[in-house]
Amino acid sequence: MATIILDRDGVINHDSINYIKKQSEWELIDGSADAIRLLTKAGYFIAVATNQSGLGRGLLRRKDLNAIHNKMHQTIKKAGGNIDYIAYCPHLPQAGCDCRKPQVGLLRMIHKRNSLNQDTDWMVGDTSNDVKAGYRMGLRSALVVTGKGQGELNSGAVSRETTPVFECLKDFAIWLLAE
Repeated sequence: MATIILDRDGVINHDSINYIKKQSEWELIDGSADAIRLLTKAGYFIAVATNQSGLGRGLLRRKDLNAIHNKMHQTIKKAGGNIDYIAYCPHLPQAGCDCRKPQVGLLRMIHKRNSLNQDTDWMVGDTSNDVKAGYRMGLRSALVVTGKGQGELNSGAVSRETTPVFECLKDFAIWLLAE
């Protein structure tokens, strides 16, 4: 089954410089639930790969993260979509772990659940770290300008010449399904 790997904050839901620490702070980006519904209906395995250093910083507990992810699952299910698997990195950026994007540990976790295929699978994110992780894993990668995406383009961290760029996750889904 082909896989779409999504970053969470800035792709599915609005990001926050103060971190998403509780369920009430999690707010869906317009169109992202529709995008996931379209991809689910087309038969894709939908996975989320998300850096969650708020855990390592002590800003939230695993039960808080689980509550946030439960809200995300329920919201996506109500829209007719499904998230099949969530992989997250709880470590601080300086921890040197192999799971924090742009490293590929999270994508390897996803690969263990559903074999990844470089010909059919995508990593979609809003940062150069998301894009790099996808490319390092041998996947195609796309950037959405929601979240930090526009800033990444403006700074030159991601190039339109090497990475497809979309206004939002729904635009990516529509484009992919029209291919």
